[in-house]
Amino acid sequence: MSVFPVEPWAVRETSLDIDTLGQTESLFSLSNGHIGLRGNLDEGEPFGLPGTYLNSFFEERPLPYAEAGYGFPEEGQTILNVTNGKVFRLLVDDEPFDVRYGKLHAHERVLDLRAGTLLRDVEWSSPAGQRIKVRTVRLVSLEQRSVAAFLYEVEPVDQPARVIVQSELVANEDVPTPSKDPRVAAALGHALTAEGHYAHDLNAQLLHRTNASALRLGAEMDHEVEAPVPVRSHTESTEDWARTTFACELQPGQRLRIVKYLAYGWSSQRSRQAIRDQVHGAVAGARLGGWDGLVKAQRTYLDQFWAQADVEVEGDAEIQQAVRFALFHLMQAGARAEARPIAAKGLTGRGYDGHVFWDTESFVLPVLTYTHPQVARDGLRWRHDTLDLARDRARQLGLKGATFPWRTIRGQECSAYWPAGTAGFHVNADIAAAVVRYVQATGDVQFEIDHGLELLVETARLWRSLGHHDRHGVFHIDGVTGPDEYSAIADDNVYTNLMAQLNLRSAADVAERHPDRAREFGVDDEEISSWRDAAARVHLPYDHELGVHQQSANFTLHQEWDFANTPKEHYPLLLHYPYFDLYRRQVVKQADLVLAMHWRGDAFTPEEKARNFHYYDERTVRDSSLSACTQAVMAAEVGHTELAYDYLGEAAFVDLYDLQHNAGDGLHMASLAGTWLAIVAGFGGMRDYGGELSFLPRLPARMNRLRFALTIHGDVLRVTVEHGHATYAVDQGEVRLRHHGDEVTVRAGTPVTRPIPEPHPSTPAPLQPRGRAPHRREREVQVPG
Repeated sequence: MSVFPVEPWAVRETSLDIDTLGQTESLFSLSNGHIGLRGNLDEGEPFGLPGTYLNSFFEERPLPYAEAGYGFPEEGQTILNVTNGKVFRLLVDDEPFDVRYGKLHAHERVLDLRAGTLLRDVEWSSPAGQRIKVRTVRLVSLEQRSVAAFLYEVEPVDQPARVIVQSELVANEDVPTPSKDPRVAAALGHALTAEGHYAHDLNAQLLHRTNASALRLGAEMDHEVEAPVPVRSHTESTEDWARTTFACELQPGQRLRIVKYLAYGWSSQRSRQAIRDQVHGAVAGARLGGWDGLVKAQRTYLDQFWAQADVEVEGDAEIQQAVRFALFHLMQAGARAEARPIAAKGLTGRGYDGHVFWDTESFVLPVLTYTHPQVARDGLRWRHDTLDLARDRARQLGLKGATFPWRTIRGQECSAYWPAGTAGFHVNADIAAAVVRYVQATGDVQFEIDHGLELLVETARLWRSLGHHDRHGVFHIDGVTGPDEYSAIADDNVYTNLMAQLNLRSAADVAERHPDRAREFGVDDEEISSWRDAAARVHLPYDHELGVHQQSANFTLHQEWDFANTPKEHYPLLLHYPYFDLYRRQVVKQADLVLAMHWRGDAFTPEEKARNFHYYDERTVRDSSLSACTQAVMAAEVGHTELAYDYLGEAAFVDLYDLQHNAGDGLHMASLAGTWLAIVAGFGGMRDYGGELSFLPRLPARMNRLRFALTIHGDVLRVTVEHGHATYAVDQGEVRLRHHGDEVTVRAGTPVTRPIPEPHPSTPAPLQPRGRAPHRREREVQVPG
């Protein structure tokens, strides 16, 4: 269970547990998609993992291989912990404020989801008995991309105190070793080389560069101070460190108030002088409106976001808190990324080396497309910006078009395990599907012309090159890895084939819509015809005896996994069994064919969906946090709403409850997105196939009412689902949709209500592998009659 009180608009820590600092640092992270600050204690120690990150600021490192092979990536990329500006050291009568010493009377931190701030209140007595109150507030500006700011207040409680506050910039701070490989440790240990530093008045700046990736970084801090007594201050700096010291004597009830402005800038091309001036200008911009201006702008940004993105869940306060927490962090991850990627951990930790995966296009961007479309567009622009690197990778592999990387920061492939990396070609179709979804949801034709068309053309060329027609004319894509990483190097993975089919059709459609632009990329009628022909003849393996689709060719003929004799402590399986044993059995790490039924549900009949879901749910062990949300979506569609609700709980609480015991490495962005998907696509039944918006809403007994909003072509569609009926309303204009198959037109000022039919599952509820059923949260509910 959660250790946080259940509140609708906040995550509140009411006492400090040093043993869980890693998790809370991730949960309390603040970001704007450009800057990421882990929720470390202001005094810097103790910590689980220090972390200050800039989107796409990385160092290269060697990728070790026992045996090299052609096409293996030689260099990896790892996000760096950059110059830390969060630190405030406090001394009270020469005693350092450290929660591990003296007595901690009270400690509370609050992540405010509407204000976009992290607030901390502390009351502490030093070992000598001096009692003080400390109040801090921090934010990473959603308005000013390069800026973070901090409010730091100190107040003696019952006797006069000599107070010293040291505000710092620290580069190359010591962090836990990221790898046992000495080459990696050497590359990442102290990865920043000093290029300059200065200190003047209450201002200081540090300039650094990386050694291998040749990136240049600047960080600057400045301060404002208020107190009812004289305050002495001075600033000093060295190559890796700068410090502004404030000293004063306070009486009980008197307060020292410090505002710290922090700015970052980095580039692979700009000069040291340009970076210096950039961060100095950013600080000047922050000071222009001051602390109050930054706080006000933060609230204004979030008010606008929540007005078009909020999800309201009545009847389950835990899920209500979780979905808003999820949306807040998704918004943060991309708000000011501006043609930079959203990594699997966002900017909340160094998990997965800070890499971007297919998770972004298949889980995160679908949510942002309907809640914050500008951010989704920027994420796809980043893929377009890396297109030349993807073309280079395709040529290296002997393929045409573009092969996007399985995992990367800058755009080069960084996966050292090719069965899960290079062979995971479906990432290319996932990107294409995200392009199609964005354009259909927004009507952004200019994006389609400037970026989308080229992405669709080059990914379509990949599939036409990678796949082949057999002697009967059937199109196959062999030797690939689908979403299920326990089934690598398989032929005709259904998910991959269906997503490739969508990619091929969409490329043909967009080339025909914009023929002049398509000709600029060498597209002709013959190539378009070849795409349509391949799409029409894609093979989807099917087991006629069992009446289910095969996840990939012959999957249902593989040996069954012995779940009955698999100890629960042997999950995740990949840590206890060799991959070759997993690859040849019917055990599914994460939703694969079930994911295909979500994103390509138009390719299956309702009966096929029910049978497929039942078959694969009984073989899916969910050793990945990507799985539960998709299983929730499809369980709801086929009528198992209570099972769907259990899966929703697992997706929603991966980080808040630290279900996988790794939240300290950073938040699971895809699972956070999955919380929204499980609710909106699951119980709201939202689908968007071919640009036609449809809903199959149906609530579980443990939820009383659901409200959510979607942005469609600039209009905000508001959906309310209750037991027995659903209501659709639009803020302006009109939206056409389908409700349980019936056509509905919704116009501003005229909400439309339609009844919800009772579910009639065509299959019994599946039984999950032993010990892998989702946890059921029980509560008493009153379901409206």
